[in-house]
Amino acid sequence: MLYSKIEGEGKPFVIMHGFLGMSDNWKTLAGQYVEAGFQVHILDLRNHGRSFHSDEWSYEAMVQDVFEYCQANNLDKIDLLGHSMGGKVAMLFAATHPEIVDKLIVADIGPKFYKQHHQGILAGLNAVDFSVKPSRADVEEIVAKYVPDFGTRQFLLKNLYWATPGQLAFRFNLEVFNNNLDAIGKPLAEGLVFDKPTLFIRGGNSNYILDSDVDAIKQHFPDLQLETIPNAGHWLHAENPKMFFDLTTAFLKS
Repeated sequence: MLYSKIEGEGKPFVIMHGFLGMSDNWKTLAGQYVEAGFQVHILDLRNHGRSFHSDEWSYEAMVQDVFEYCQANNLDKIDLLGHSMGGKVAMLFAATHPEIVDKLIVADIGPKFYKQHHQGILAGLNAVDFSVKPSRADVEEIVAKYVPDFGTRQFLLKNLYWATPGQLAFRFNLEVFNNNLDAIGKPLAEGLVFDKPTLFIRGGNSNYILDSDVDAIKQHFPDLQLETIPNAGHWLHAENPKMFFDLTTAFLKS
C-alpha cells in the first residue's frame, strides 16, 4: 500500500508529486487545502518517499497503486492533482477510472511523449558513494558538480535520510530509475479521454506545455481550462504557491 499523509475533513483531494519528489514537497499547500475544506491525501508513489520499492515501474503500475489506495480508503469520489510525473499518473488514472474522479488538475506536464532529460541529475545522484559514509554536506558537494541550480539540488536532497545511525541513503529507488528511465517520458495512449472538468496549469517560464500542445491536450481532455503562472518554471507550485493555490481552489469550488 502506498504511504500517504491524510489531513482534514471534506471532499477527498488526492495529490501526487513528480519524479524524484515525495509527499513532503506538498506539505504546506496541503495544509491550505485542509483549511479550504478538503480531506487531503498526499501520496508517495511507488519507488519514491516512504512507499515501497519495486522493480516494476510504469504509469500503469502507478495507476493500479492509486486505485488500490482509493479502494482501501473507501474513496469512491475524489478530486485529483498531479505534478509532472504525478500529472501523467493523474491523467491516466482519470481516463481509466473516470467513475472515481470528479475534477482533475495537472501541473506543468502534457499527455505527449517527453524525451529523456534527467541525465545530469541522475549522474549527480549516482556519483554519491554511500559506502564511504558521506555527510549531508559531502553529498551536496558531490551533487553540486552535476546540478548547479540550488533550488533543484535542495529538492533532490530532501530525499536524504539516515537509514541507520551514521549511514545516509536516498529514499527513492535509484537503481530502478537507472534501469528504466524511458518509462517516465511515455505518452498517454491515443483514444483515452476524460470528459469531466480538467485544469492544466503551466509555468510561464517552463517549456513542458507549449501553445502548440493545446489541441492535442483537448483531444484527451475536452472540458479543458488552461492557466499560466507567469515568471514560474516547472516547480510552479513552489515558486508561486499563492497563485497556484488560488487557481486550484477556484477550479475545485466552481
